[in-house]
Amino acid sequence: MGDDRLRDREGYEGLLASMGLEPLGNWWLPGIRETGTARRLLALAAADGEPASGPAEAAALLLGGGREFLLAFEGRWSPRGCTGRAWRRVRIGAADPAAALAGLLTGSDPDPRGLLLATTDGETVVRAVCGPGAARPLVLTGVGARIAAAAEAGARRGAEDAAAAWDAFRAGPDPAPAVLDAWAEALTVNPGTPDPARRELLRSFPELWWRLPPDELVELALAHPDPKATLRAVELGRRLAPDHWARLLRAAATERERWLLAMLAADWRTALDEETCALLAADPSARVRAEAARLPALPGRQAALLAEDPRAGIRATVCRSSWSVLPDGIRRALLTDGSAGVRTAALLRHHEDRALSREDFVREELGEPAVENCRLGPDLVEHLLADGDARLRGALAANPRLDPGTVARLAEDPDEGVRYTVALRADLTEEQRAAIRVDVDPSGMSPTLSWVADRHEDPEAMRVLAASSHVLVRRSVARARRLPPDVVRRLAWDTDRVVQLFLAESCEDAPAEMLLRVWTWWTGSLSSPGRPRTHPNFPREGLLRFADDPHGRMRRLALDDPDSTPELVARFAADRDPEVRQRAAEDPRLPVADAIRLTEDPVGSVRAAALRHGPLPAAVLAASLLDRETAPDAARNPGIPPAAVRAMAARCVTFAATLRGA
Repeated sequence: MGDDRLRDREGYEGLLASMGLEPLGNWWLPGIRETGTARRLLALAAADGEPASGPAEAAALLLGGGREFLLAFEGRWSPRGCTGRAWRRVRIGAADPAAALAGLLTGSDPDPRGLLLATTDGETVVRAVCGPGAARPLVLTGVGARIAAAAEAGARRGAEDAAAAWDAFRAGPDPAPAVLDAWAEALTVNPGTPDPARRELLRSFPELWWRLPPDELVELALAHPDPKATLRAVELGRRLAPDHWARLLRAAATERERWLLAMLAADWRTALDEETCALLAADPSARVRAEAARLPALPGRQAALLAEDPRAGIRATVCRSSWSVLPDGIRRALLTDGSAGVRTAALLRHHEDRALSREDFVREELGEPAVENCRLGPDLVEHLLADGDARLRGALAANPRLDPGTVARLAEDPDEGVRYTVALRADLTEEQRAAIRVDVDPSGMSPTLSWVADRHEDPEAMRVLAASSHVLVRRSVARARRLPPDVVRRLAWDTDRVVQLFLAESCEDAPAEMLLRVWTWWTGSLSSPGRPRTHPNFPREGLLRFADDPHGRMRRLALDDPDSTPELVARFAADRDPEVRQRAAEDPRLPVADAIRLTEDPVGSVRAAALRHGPLPAAVLAASLLDRETAPDAARNPGIPPAAVRAMAARCVTFAATLRGA
C-alpha cells in the first residue's frame, strides 16, 4: 500500500472502509487535537508498552463495551494537511466488533503504516503489529497517570539538568526555517529578551517592523537594501505622520515604489506637505498622479494641475477629492468636460450647493449618488417620492439636505428599508424616531453612527440619545470613551446586551457590577481583547467566592483575587474546564510538574499558555523550542536564559541574512 491511499479524502475514507471503519467528523481537520485527548496520545504513542496477552484482550481494552475508538496512521502516512499523527474518532461496523478489531491488530498486511489505536478517553493506546509472524499488539495503559508521573519526575530533575540542557541546545544544529521564523517573532515580544537582541531581530525581519515606533521604523526602512521592506513597513501606515510619508516618498527609487507608497498614503488619508504633493502631481507616471489626486487636503495649485491632467480618470478623481479648492474657471471647464465620467463627478460636487433639477438629473443620468448627496430641487424631490424605485427613495432618505416635510413623508414610506434609513437620521427628535414603524435585527452589524460619534463630547446630547428607542443609537452612545454618570447607569442596565458590551469595551466609566455581569457571557473580541476582564474598573477583590462556582468562566476569576493561594493554582491546573486550566497555566505560581503536564493538555489554548508562561524545566522548554508546533509559544516563555535568547536571536539574524543574500 503506497502513500496515495492516505493522501487525499477519497483514498483515506476508502482505506477506512476497507478496514470496516466509519470516520466520525471532518477528515481534513487535524484529528482531535482541540477536542479530545490527542495531544497526550501523540506524546506517548511511540512508547513500547507491554505485549497484550493476545489481540482479543487489546480489542476489548479499546472498545470498552462500545464501538468507537481513536485511530491514527503513524509517520508519513497521514492525510495531507495534518501535522504529526492525525487522530480520528472512528466507529467499527462489524457484527462482532471485538473480533473485527482483533483482526486489524494482527492482520497479515505487511504495510508498515504504523497503525495506532486508542480508547476515546485516551487512557489506553495500542500499537498494532502487522505482518506474517508478527508479535502480539503492544498496549500502553494508564496514560493519564503516566503523564503525571513523567511531569513529577521532570520537575524533580529539572534544576540538576538545566545547565546541560541549555548547553546542548546552544550547541545543536540550526532548526528548520519555520522554527527560526517562529523564534524571531516570539522573541521580539518575550519580556526576557535583552533589548540589543530585540533591536537586532527587528532590523533583520521587516515583517515585524509594525512593532517599532514610527521614527525607528522609517529609519530602518530607508536604510534597508530591499525596497520591499519599505512597503511592508508602511502597510500599517496609520501610525506614520505626514513627514514620515514624505521622507519615504522622496526616497523611492522606482516608479513602482512611488506608486505603491502614494497609494498607501492616500488609503490612510494622509495630508502631505505641499512640496511632496507637488512632486507627486507632476510625476511622469499616470498611476502615481492618480494616487496623488486621491490625497486629502490637496493644495489648490496641485489640485488645479491634476484637474487639467490628460487622463480623464485623474480629472474625475480631483473633482471628488478637491472640488472646494479648485478655481471657478477650472470648475466650469470640468462641468462641460468631454468625458461623461468627469462631468458626472463635477456635477455631483457642483450640486452639493446648488439645487439639482429633475431635468438635469434625468439628462445626465446621475443616479443614486446624486439623490443621496446633492441639494435637490423641489421638482426632483416630488419625482423621487412618487417613483416606484425603492432604491432611489432609500437614497433620498439618507440625504442630509432634506426639509422636514420630505423627511416626514419618507417616515411613512411603504418600504421597510426606506423607513429604516429615515429612523437613523441625525435631524430627528427622539419622539419622531420612536414613531417610525421599523424593525431592527439586534443580531446584525452595529457600526457606530458617525453623527452620534460626533456628539460624544456633548453630555446633554448623550443624555438625550441614551434614552433613544432605537438600539443602534444607544449602541453608538455606548461607544463613547467618557460619559456622564447618569448616562452610564442607564446604559449599564440597557435591555440590549450589546449596549452593555460596547460600554464595557469602550467606556472608561463602565461600572464594576456591569463588567462582572458582562463577563458571564463575553470574554473579549478582536477589537477589544481581554475586556471586560482587563477593564480598569473590573473588580479584583472578593473574587474568591467564585472558586467553587459551577461555571468555569466564573471559577477562573478566583485567581485574580489578591488573596488567592498557590494551592488554588495547583487545584485549577487539574480543573475539568479548559478556561480554568488555561488561567492556571498563566499564573506564575503554577507548580513545575503541573506546567509540564499542561504542555500535553488536549486543548491547544491550554498548551499554548503553559508553553508561554509555565515554569518549565530546561529540558522541556529546550525541546519545545525545537519543535515546529510548539516553538511559536515556547519562544515567548520568559524563563529562557539570556544566553540562550542571545544564541537564538543570532541564529535568526544569520538566517535572515542568508535569505537576503540568496
